[in-house]
Amino acid sequence: MTSIAHVTLETPDPAAAEAFYAAAFGLDGQIRVRASDEPTSGFRGYTLSLVVAQPSTVDSLTQSAIANGATELKAPEKSFWGYGSAVQAPDGAIWTIASSSKKDTAPANRDIDDVVLLLGVDDVKASKQFYVEQGLAVRRSFGSKYVEFESPEGHIKLALYGRRALAKDAGVPIDGTGSHRIILGIDAEPFTDPDGFAWEASSDRARSA
Repeated sequence: MTSIAHVTLETPDPAAAEAFYAAAFGLDGQIRVRASDEPTSGFRGYTLSLVVAQPSTVDSLTQSAIANGATELKAPEKSFWGYGSAVQAPDGAIWTIASSSKKDTAPANRDIDDVVLLLGVDDVKASKQFYVEQGLAVRRSFGSKYVEFESPEGHIKLALYGRRALAKDAGVPIDGTGSHRIILGIDAEPFTDPDGFAWEASSDRARSA
């Protein structure tokens, strides 16, 4: 089964990005960075999401992200589905931090349950079929609205959402041009998907080959 072992974010200043993700979220391994000066502007067509257990964790991670240079796009708040926020990292990547719970049920912590990559695609059904042909297995699907794929433990989860809906959810305008500034590291042969996202063979896979 094809799956995402890690993602690589491209930025002109990799050292600064590494420092931000370590300090803001405590991320290591699943999120990597590398140098790039490819032009980009506006919405890059994806968001990364940290899924956590309770609202206090959303608050803590949001606060540490802002303290380390992120821009708040959506303040933490309750919604019909739970509790969450959205921030833009200094490198330009948009992150949502979310919990399905609206109340704390345990002592405060900074534990991250899952990292999810949401791709904003032009045609959810067509992209779903493309990914299935590449070896990804569908976990659940809601027609042309949303698709989520299976992922092994410790890997990044992948979901598809309409581009316009994803931009609205993140609190940013839909317009964007240039590089996506993200590379998906997979346990399979490389390809480029219908929306221009590059999927590369994981460097970990290459070392073990």
